[in-house]
This record gives sequence, C-alpha cells and structure tokens, in this order.
Amino acid sequence: MEQKKILSVKDLEIKFHLRGKTLNAIRGVSLDLYKGEILAIVGESGSGKSVFTKSFMGLLDVNGFISKGDILYSGCDDGKTVNLAQLKKEKQWLKIRGHEIAMIMQDPMTSLNPLKTIGAQIVEAITLHQNLKGNAAREKAIEYLKDVGIPYPEKRFSQYPHEFSGGMRQRVVIAIAVACNPQILICDEPTTALDVTIQAQILSLLKEMREKYKLSIIMITHDLGVVANIADRIAVMYAGDIIEIGTSEDIFYDPRHPYTWALLSSLPQIGVKGEELFSIQGTPPNLFMEIQGDAFAPRNPQALKIDFVKRPPYFEVSPTHRAKTWLLDPRAPKVSPPPVVEKIRNGGIR
Repeated sequence: MEQKKILSVKDLEIKFHLRGKTLNAIRGVSLDLYKGEILAIVGESGSGKSVFTKSFMGLLDVNGFISKGDILYSGCDDGKTVNLAQLKKEKQWLKIRGHEIAMIMQDPMTSLNPLKTIGAQIVEAITLHQNLKGNAAREKAIEYLKDVGIPYPEKRFSQYPHEFSGGMRQRVVIAIAVACNPQILICDEPTTALDVTIQAQILSLLKEMREKYKLSIIMITHDLGVVANIADRIAVMYAGDIIEIGTSEDIFYDPRHPYTWALLSSLPQIGVKGEELFSIQGTPPNLFMEIQGDAFAPRNPQALKIDFVKRPPYFEVSPTHRAKTWLLDPRAPKVSPPPVVEKIRNGGIR
C-alpha cells in the first residue's frame, strides 16, 4: 500500500538579504514527508537544515523569504491541501503553527518561560489548541507529563523549569509540543545538550509519542549516529541542497554521495583507539556566491572534472534511494567507497 504524503516540498528556494547582499540558503530542494514516518535531515552546521524546516511554520527571520517553490501540506482536518509557501499573514500561520506543525528547539531552557510553572505552560497549549479549560485542561496536562515519563506528575505540575534537569526539561518541551495536537513534529537537534544516556531516552520517547499520537516527525541533526536507530528515512543536506536521500539502511549500508561517505567516516563510534579521527577537509562554500557544479567538489578527493562545471541531477540507486553525484552516471569511472562503509556493513556502528 502506498504511503500518504503529508508534506511535499517542490523546488524550494529561500534567500536572505544581508548587508546589501543576497544569501542563497536553500537551493531548489524537493522533499516528501510521509504520514507516520520519522524523517531525519542530517548535515553540518550551516547546511540549511533549520532554515528549511522553519519555512514550514513561517518562522524565517524578517530578512528571509521564499523566492521560489511550493510547500504543500495535506494534513488538515478538512482534507484540503495548503501551499505554505504562499502564506503571508500571521493570522494564516496561526492556523498552522502549533496545531498542524509543532517544533521542539534544541535548548529546552530557552523554550520554557522561567516565570511560569510547568503545568501552566502545558495548560496554555491545551487551552489554545484543544479548547479545554479548568480541571479538564489540568488533568490533560498531567496525562501528558505521565506520557513523557515525568515522575510524580501531580507534584511536578506546580514546579518551575529551574527545578528540572536538562533531560526532564526536554521531556516537558515534548509534552507542550504534543499538547498542541499537531500532525507534524519538527525536532531541531533535540538531544544536543544532553548526555548519551539521556539522549537515548529522549529518542526512545519520541518513537513512543509517534506511535501514541500518530505523529509524523522530522528530526534535524548534524550527527548521523543519533538517528541510526530512530529514522525511517534520512535526507543528507549540504550547502542548502539535499544531496542524498534514502531509507536508514540505504544511507548507512549503501551510501553513494562522497559527502555522505565523509559524514560516516567522521563518526566517533567507528574510530580506532589511538588513531586520529577523520575530519572533512576544507570549508563549506560561500552561499553569497553562485555555486558552479557540485557544491562539495572542492572538498571531495574523488571529484571529477564535470563536478566543477555542472550541477549533478538526482540519480536513482533504487526506488527508495537517490543521490546527486556524477559518480552514479554510467559514464563515470568506478570509485569505491571508503573502508568505513564496509565496516558499518559488518556491524561497526549499530
């Protein structure tokens, strides 16, 4: 049975006016999100992950704008499809933001109001998006606190953010997001500030929330290792473009783009004790300038001459797997992936 698309991005371009110049933050990205899946968007800092997803909620900075493309959202109760790229007024966005698409930011302390109790902040979301008030809203808030694994929820309801640990604060932020009753939950680096044990707990919690509340989740991260056991599909982003996309198995066991190879090689989990960790040489391209060819070419030891001249299209590896690299052209020389890919296939990470 074919999966239902809940969000479909087509040829999206996002630009920013900055100090008299134009920065091309998102360069013609197309992407589908399916109902009930967890989609991870992975890439270095500055690759455009957060900007891309903020455009789904009308949260771009005032100097940012969508210059081209469509963001088609089809999760509304009335069954209609809304083109989010065409929404201009705050009143229009209020119907989408929170109730249809909610977001969890990477620092829970800055997401919570230090002057309000945890309970009051969850009740606020419930009142706004579920039309519940008084005791009914309070009971619902306590139920959400239980769902996200907060012990003694009745007592915790009346406490303030500073009385919670980092991991507990992140659970509260998840509870507030889920209380908005959204169709799509965007998680922007939700485990960055947490230790490894708490990271695993939060990721496990997100999987549980996905099942219980029928969520579609977009996970943003710079760490491929974080999404290894949670994502159904992975989109690899570089310089404002998605250069490879496939199932989790496709990306980990059969990666095809040299940038994906480099990301996998950088994972500390597969490093050898006593040996220097791999690092990607060079720096990302200047997005104020027009990029010729493959944006990763200057940092790619396997780059072909055409990589510096012409931007590669998507080449289909399988029905679930596509990559933008000239190495997949039938005329290209055969280039073997680095040894790390074979190591992962043999169980070196999972």
